[in-house]
Amino acid sequence: MTEFDHKAFLKTLTTRPGVYQMYGEEGELLYVGKARNLRNRVGSYFRASGLTEKTMALVSRIRDIQVTVTSTEVDALLLEHNLIKSHKPPYNILLKDDKSYPYIFLSSKDSFPRLALHRGTKRRKGQYFGPYPSAGAVRESLHFLQKVFKVRQCEDSYFRNRSRPCLQYQIGRCTGPCVDLVSEEEYAQQVENTVLFLRGKSQELMGRLADEMEKAAAEMAYEKAAVYRDQLSQLQHVQASQGIEGASGDLDILAAVVAGGRACVQVLFVRGARVLGSKTYYPPLKLEETAAEVLQAFLPQYYLSGSQGIPSEVIVNALPEDAGTMSEAFTVQAGRKVAVRHRVREARARWLQLASQTAQANLEAHLAGRQTTQERLQSLQEALELVETPSRMECFDISHSAGEATVASCVVFDEAGPRKSDYRKFNIDGIIAGDDYAAMQQALERRYKRLQKGEGMLPDILFIDGGKGQVSQAMGVLEALQVQGVRVIGVAKGVTRKAGFETLIDGESSRETRLPSDSPALHLIQHIRDEAHRFAITGHRARRDKTRKTSLLEGIPGVGAKRRRELLRHFGSARGVKNANIDELKKIQGISATMAQQIYDHLHNSPD
Repeated sequence: MTEFDHKAFLKTLTTRPGVYQMYGEEGELLYVGKARNLRNRVGSYFRASGLTEKTMALVSRIRDIQVTVTSTEVDALLLEHNLIKSHKPPYNILLKDDKSYPYIFLSSKDSFPRLALHRGTKRRKGQYFGPYPSAGAVRESLHFLQKVFKVRQCEDSYFRNRSRPCLQYQIGRCTGPCVDLVSEEEYAQQVENTVLFLRGKSQELMGRLADEMEKAAAEMAYEKAAVYRDQLSQLQHVQASQGIEGASGDLDILAAVVAGGRACVQVLFVRGARVLGSKTYYPPLKLEETAAEVLQAFLPQYYLSGSQGIPSEVIVNALPEDAGTMSEAFTVQAGRKVAVRHRVREARARWLQLASQTAQANLEAHLAGRQTTQERLQSLQEALELVETPSRMECFDISHSAGEATVASCVVFDEAGPRKSDYRKFNIDGIIAGDDYAAMQQALERRYKRLQKGEGMLPDILFIDGGKGQVSQAMGVLEALQVQGVRVIGVAKGVTRKAGFETLIDGESSRETRLPSDSPALHLIQHIRDEAHRFAITGHRARRDKTRKTSLLEGIPGVGAKRRRELLRHFGSARGVKNANIDELKKIQGISATMAQQIYDHLHNSPD
């Protein structure tokens, strides 16, 4: 592909709004952007001065630009979002967190509506409140609502089949609608109060409760008045703990900070005038972006993906250039007015300051962690006398209980630390129980056969949790598979088996090395080794527990559910059946001598 002639291209380019796509030498999509004026925006990339080094690097790779003209800036924003989401261009800021956020769901089809946590598509009829930053925040809110308003949270099947009140009624967390201990009118009032609270109308709710308390007291219904008093007290306590007296509404606070070539976006969730929690994002930067530019790229991906709702207000610490266009797009998406604001006062200003301070602190900690990782990698390069700093490392470990439920783990680390999406577990079968060498061989063969087929990347270093025998096993597997360019290092525990006394064994030279206990390289190796150990144990325990839940009697030829019940009824347990001799087994109705022999052989030839 020839060099891109930007002058000829710009002469014919329209001044209308639209989206531009920049392509590289191999036809790969490099960057997607939108513009109010396509000619002016695209032309800004080719000006003689004022470009950053990273932008110049992008421009040097451009071999083609394609544009799509749109009717409005909003249409351009929506198209840009869809293209970024579909193609994930490397020079765009990409939001990797696309999970759906949880909501509080209030059913509407029931005489006695139910409150519940909801995540995913909103198919059920009812009201949805949120989104919340985490399931924990939802559960905390549900716990509070259950104490104050006593709206049921039990499953419908459980609710319909009750004949007497459950424990929640006994401890004062439910009014017992399942057995008609509360009228529909009284219950509806509590539901209405719950809705007011979840919508952030706390002042209106407290005024209503105060009126009801005075009315009940005037009628000498003192127990009822006491209930309203307690509800008021709990609501006042919640508001006081939040420190937002007089505030209202549902809103998100977003603060972006940029430093050290990295960005941090802190999202503060405010629902019903209460801070429910926050979430932190570290979008990768390929270009030198300001906080406003980061938010300009972040906001559409965050809100237009459909994975979460859009609040009435979005407050930011740096106003994006196209804030007005975003507000229009969000309004269309939400079906109601959505404002993107920068200048705020009172409670909102305090929230914005809190989000900005949190983002700054988190970014500093993140950069410090990355710096520590880089220092450890450089130290590892020196310790192992590597030509380059390793960019990818893998570590294998084996876990079992006396040979039972053997599992091998493979963990992956890169310059950013653990790469958990690349972790793998291998269930080991077909070996002699407790043979760690055979287990390691099987795991390595399965792993690197897949990598040879292009299902992943080969590591620079392969760590093996073990001594010379395990290292030799690994070298043999790699040689047999003709895998080259992978450095094999064994991590053998010392005599004391304590951290800091490990011996490193080089697979090629068999040379043994001991690093100082304060060596950053050793700390990195320990981290990788411990993570492999943790992951292997987790996998082993899950497999073992699953196996042990399966009865010893299952899988015996000719022994179905009826015969298993008879055996268990007679001997008390599967262990009792295994301890029985053939004569005892024959005494069971329906068990012939031949069947007794089959049962005995199966149980005594199979591992526990």
